[in-house]
Amino acid sequence: MPQTDTLAAAEECISSSLTLSSTLRDLRIIDFGIDVSHTGEKLFQAFQQDDLLAGIILTRQSNLRAFVSRRKFLEIISRPFGREIFLKRSLDVFIETNSFLRDNVTILSIDMPIFEAARICLQRPSELLYEPIVVDIGEQNYRVLALQELLVAQSKIYQVAMLTIQERSLELATANEEIIALNERLKQENLRMGAELDVARQIQMMILPKSEELENIAGLDLAGYMEPADEVGGDYYDVLEVDGVVTLGIGDVTGHGLESGILMLMTQTVVRTLQEIGEVDPVKFLDALNRTIYKNVQRMNSEKSLTLAIVNYAAGKISISGQHEEILVVRGGKVERIDTMDLGFPIGLDAEIAAFIHQVTFDLHPSDGVVLYTDGIPEASDIHNVQYGVERLCAVISENWHKTASEIKDSVIADLRRHIGTQKVFDDITLLVLKRNASNIANPQS
Repeated sequence: MPQTDTLAAAEECISSSLTLSSTLRDLRIIDFGIDVSHTGEKLFQAFQQDDLLAGIILTRQSNLRAFVSRRKFLEIISRPFGREIFLKRSLDVFIETNSFLRDNVTILSIDMPIFEAARICLQRPSELLYEPIVVDIGEQNYRVLALQELLVAQSKIYQVAMLTIQERSLELATANEEIIALNERLKQENLRMGAELDVARQIQMMILPKSEELENIAGLDLAGYMEPADEVGGDYYDVLEVDGVVTLGIGDVTGHGLESGILMLMTQTVVRTLQEIGEVDPVKFLDALNRTIYKNVQRMNSEKSLTLAIVNYAAGKISISGQHEEILVVRGGKVERIDTMDLGFPIGLDAEIAAFIHQVTFDLHPSDGVVLYTDGIPEASDIHNVQYGVERLCAVISENWHKTASEIKDSVIADLRRHIGTQKVFDDITLLVLKRNASNIANPQS
């Protein structure tokens, strides 16, 4: 049969489902062997009867003895007197006089990948390049595989691989276009959100107490500072005065960003409203505030909450209520740390918190005061992950308490900055200092 016909026949026999992981097991292998006790005539008849038979395994009592391909067999019997010499003699003699049939057999495992098998076959010496392969299927059993079939299979796998690469390249190109479009949309969305956050931040900063407001509160020296970690902070502080009662509020909304900033604005509005209507009872004050914030948080489908402390000052006395960080009370130059854990409950976390609300009161003499802060100060870390701490904050306050409230605030922030150094600031920083003026010596009862 012409070689082109042999290739066409091989292509018809090969499965179209070949992949890069396909092995010789996926190809058509021929089970054809002849015992060496037969004569060469047996070989001749076998090759004549099957034009597609690439070779025959020669065995002795079922054990592999040699292998003869159609090409080699026809070459041998085409020699002068080849038919007379070999066709009438036993195949044992045929093998002995043609030892290459025994010594140059390519035997490959049936589980060898097709690409690996093709590579091995194509690296053989030129005289063996077109020889078929003997496939070892295990347990001393062997089959024959035509080289044409192996090469056709390799070609088909290559075509499949190239088609897969083209498909993947097209998918990647499409995905890349989608990513570019998505990046563009995200860029526009980020610009929009950035503008919204900037507006919210401006609103947030606008409602903070102005320095002239603080200066106009008689008998007190006040200073406040807030720096959000993100575009919109979750920290809250305010100073309000109505009918001689000065109310200081400080809180910390969980997280930061737009949603935390909105909750902070809500809190400021409710605190101002309650203070304007003259509500000074801490239980009623914080309970009403909590129910308002809780219902809004539920409507927002949010999980936000906040710690909040309320400090009221009037006529030389201060009252503290609400759960937040420790409140630092400075009396006689000494800093007292007031734990607020038992004075309230996180705002917006539960509908009813009245049972948790309590207050403590202190006399505040001239030059005494209070310092309020959020956790962004004591938890600020340096590059070695060492926190600033409440102890260091108290030490700086004590060292600088003879100064004005603004100078005390500046001293704390400067020392905090030295501690943080080049480390990134991860949380909002808020500080509020109240100091009773030394000149205010009037009797608190008068």
